[in-house]
Amino acid sequence: MFLAVALTTCLLTGCDGGVHGTPGGSGLRDPYFPKAGNGGYDVSHYDLDLAYDPHTEHLSGTATLTARATQDLTAFDLDLDGLDVEKVTVDGDGARWNRAGQELTVRPHHDLDEGRAFRVTVRYSGTPKTITDPDGSEEGWLPNDDGAVALGEPTGSMAWFPGNNHPSDKASYDLTITVPEGLQAVSNGELTAQRTADGRTTSTWHTAEPMASYLATLAIGHYDIQRSTTPSGLPLYTAVDRTEVAASRKVLARTPEVLRWEEDTFGPYPFSSAGVIVGPRGSAGYALETQNRPFFPGPPDTATLVHELAHQWYGDSVSPRSWQDMWLNEGFATYGEWLWEEKHGGRSAQQIFDEVYARGADDDVWAFPPAKPSSAAHISDSPVYVRGAMVLHLIRRTVGDTVFARILRGWATVHRHGTADTADFTAYVEKQAPDKDFTSIWDDWLYGEGKPPKPGS
Repeated sequence: MFLAVALTTCLLTGCDGGVHGTPGGSGLRDPYFPKAGNGGYDVSHYDLDLAYDPHTEHLSGTATLTARATQDLTAFDLDLDGLDVEKVTVDGDGARWNRAGQELTVRPHHDLDEGRAFRVTVRYSGTPKTITDPDGSEEGWLPNDDGAVALGEPTGSMAWFPGNNHPSDKASYDLTITVPEGLQAVSNGELTAQRTADGRTTSTWHTAEPMASYLATLAIGHYDIQRSTTPSGLPLYTAVDRTEVAASRKVLARTPEVLRWEEDTFGPYPFSSAGVIVGPRGSAGYALETQNRPFFPGPPDTATLVHELAHQWYGDSVSPRSWQDMWLNEGFATYGEWLWEEKHGGRSAQQIFDEVYARGADDDVWAFPPAKPSSAAHISDSPVYVRGAMVLHLIRRTVGDTVFARILRGWATVHRHGTADTADFTAYVEKQAPDKDFTSIWDDWLYGEGKPPKPGS
């Protein structure tokens, strides 16, 4: 009797007086997407080997994630919505797994000790899903007449590869994609290899700098490819749907100019290459700041180009720690538009601020504070963008242009390739101008409900 009890205790505790391991969390309890991401590990690299046939809309893939356990693990979850899982291994050994909604739960053959690096490989296939967001927009895998585009904000990447699908866990990427000959496949980072054989073209893309999963993209179709460099030597890779080349030419010719101005304003460009992807008109309902090369569903205007390229600093390099911090992406990019207009013969940022403030108290811009959206369906509404930009303008008015310029560049530098939240930002601003009082900006404009009192009143 004593021996049986002792053996049972050892199996449960490892004979060290404590439980050996527990399953990782099936979500990170994000305020707006609580099931997004997973607990118990951090991913450092994704290696994706994919093949897609637009005629059948069939995707097959093998995803290998290199990660490190942040606790003793008996199991862990990956986010994968749809698609059929065929096999899962951990460090080469077959692993048990099961599916429940977007959760793929993996039970490795051996428990994973805290601090241990491991590799999980998932082989999968099927027709990838188009996901409808809480606000009604579509993301994930978006097929079109001759291909598809994959867009991931906020949670769509789980429609085409398994991962730790939350901006707080960034990683490097290698992506190999095979498509029928005659089509192009464009992704993030740098094109490192391309070959055509047996009627299929295989392209390999490498993203060295950390990237949040929602910023990963893949555009498949008939694209006109242009390679160039900016005057400072930054490589540009631009892919434009062949039906949109003429309509896009004038605005896209300003890309080096916009990047140069943004480097002067925000600091050194944070990635090893830049460019854009212009998909066929209507291929998505929005533009998106996909890392290295933003995606546009048809020809962009200059303001949208400025906005999405500004995100390379604010949102892509400095990523939100949770989706509640979305205004740190959109407020900065929107204020980038205001600064561009001010510096290029248009309205001043103060004039734009005044025009917005003149709106009635029932206007949508006052619906909720930018740092606390009312629900997941509203994280992309005007308070996050426009009122977020107004917060930045009030900081500028408070500290003056010289200190504000230092804040813009310093914030992007201090958190380069990392994540940050609103509390980090307010603390950073206060540190840069310790003699200034920001109480009313934080209380009334960043967190306050309703239309704030008129500044200076």
